[in-house]
Amino acid sequence: MSRLHRSLSLAAVSLAALMAAQGGAQAGAFAIREQSATAQGYSFAGAASGSGGLSSMFWNPATITMAPGWQSEWHASLIIPRIEIDPVPGIPTFALGSSGDIGQDAIVPASYSSYQVNDMFWVGVSTSSPYGLVTDPRDTWAGQGYSRSSKIFSLNVNPVLGIKVNDWLSVAAGPSLQYFDIRLKRAAFAGLGAPSVILDGDDIGFGFTAGVTLTPFAGTSIGIGYRSQIDHELEGTVAIPLPVASRIPISADLTTPDQLTIGISQAITPAFTVHAGFEWTNWSILEAPLVVGPGGIVVTDLPLNYDDGYFYSLGFDYRLNSQWTLRAGVAYEESPIDTEVRSTRLPDNDRIWASVGATYQWSDKLSFDIAYTHIFSKDTEIRITPEHQDYDPLAGGTFLADVDASTDIISVALRYRWDDPKVALPAAPIVRKY
Repeated sequence: MSRLHRSLSLAAVSLAALMAAQGGAQAGAFAIREQSATAQGYSFAGAASGSGGLSSMFWNPATITMAPGWQSEWHASLIIPRIEIDPVPGIPTFALGSSGDIGQDAIVPASYSSYQVNDMFWVGVSTSSPYGLVTDPRDTWAGQGYSRSSKIFSLNVNPVLGIKVNDWLSVAAGPSLQYFDIRLKRAAFAGLGAPSVILDGDDIGFGFTAGVTLTPFAGTSIGIGYRSQIDHELEGTVAIPLPVASRIPISADLTTPDQLTIGISQAITPAFTVHAGFEWTNWSILEAPLVVGPGGIVVTDLPLNYDDGYFYSLGFDYRLNSQWTLRAGVAYEESPIDTEVRSTRLPDNDRIWASVGATYQWSDKLSFDIAYTHIFSKDTEIRITPEHQDYDPLAGGTFLADVDASTDIISVALRYRWDDPKVALPAAPIVRKY
C-alpha cells in the first residue's frame, strides 16, 4: 500500500469514527477539551508547547515540527458526567420534580497524522469534535418549559503545513472545515403531558488554525496557537405542536468562538519536565443569535450572551525508565457562564481539574497513553426570574434550582511511527521523548 493511499485510508477511518460520536461538553460552555489523552494527563498544561505529542497540533499546529518522520495518533475519551437540577421549594412548578441526571456519557475520538517532507517542511491533518453537548432530563420535570433534551455535534477537519524556519523557530497554519449540528427540545408549556417544541439545524463552515513554537534555550519550549472563529448559517426547522402541528423552516447565524492558547514546557532534569498553560476563548462573540423563519420573520432567539472563558493549568511529567513516562496536572477553569445567564440546558460553572496519566513505549514504533481526570464543579445555582434573559411565563415563570455536578474522564491513545525511526529526518528540538 502506498504512503498516500494509507494516509487517505486512515483519514477516512478517523472521519467515520468522529461522525459516529456524540460529544459531551467538558470545557467552558459547549466546547470539548478532550482532544488528547496525553495532554489530559497534565490537565492540558503545555498543550500548546508540545506536551501532548502530535495531538498538541489541535491547540498549536506548529508543534507538528516536533514529530520526526511519519506518525499517527488516535485518541478517545470516555466522559462520565453527573448533573442533577433540584428545584427550590415554593416555585410554581416544584411539584413536577427534579431533572434527574441530565448528563449523558459520551465517547469523544480524535486523530492526528503528520509527515516530515524534509528537514524544513511538515504536512499533517487532524480530525476532531471541538464542540458538543448532550443533556437529557426527564420529559416531565419542573424546568421542562425551559428545556428538555439538548444536543450539539461537531466535526472538524484541519490540514496543516508546518515550517521549521531555523533551530529555534517553527510556524504552521492550515484551513479548518467544520460541520455543526444543533437540536434543542423544550415543553410547549409547563404542565403535565406537554408536547415538545423542537428546533434543529446544521451547517458547514470554514476557518483556520495557526501557531508558532520557540525553543530559545535547550530544554525550553514555548508555543502560541490560535483557532479562528467559524461562521455558521444554520438551516433547519422548528417543530411546533400547538395549536396545529407544524414544521417551520428556519435559519440562524451562529459563530463559534476563536481561541488563543499559550504553553511553556521546561526540562528541569533529563527525566523531569514542568508544563504550564493559559487559554482564552472568545465566547462573548456568541451574543443572542436570531432564529429567522419565512419572510425574514424572527421566530425566536438563542439568548447566550456568555462572557469570555479562561483556563489556567500546571503539570509535570517524569520519565521513569525507557518505557514508562508518568504525568500529572491541575487546572482552574473560569466558565463563561454565570448566574445572570445560566440556563437549565447548560448549568455550567467554574471548576477545578485534577489529572494523572502515563505513556507506555511498547517499541520504537508503538506507544500507548492513558489518563484519568476528575472535575470538581463549584456550587451552582439557576435563578430564572423576570430579570433573566430566559424568563417566560408560559414556561412556568420563575424557576429557582440548585445544581449538583461532577465529571470523570478516562482517555486512551495509541501512537504509531510508520517509518523507521533509525533513518528518519531530524525534527525540531523537543523537550521530552515518549
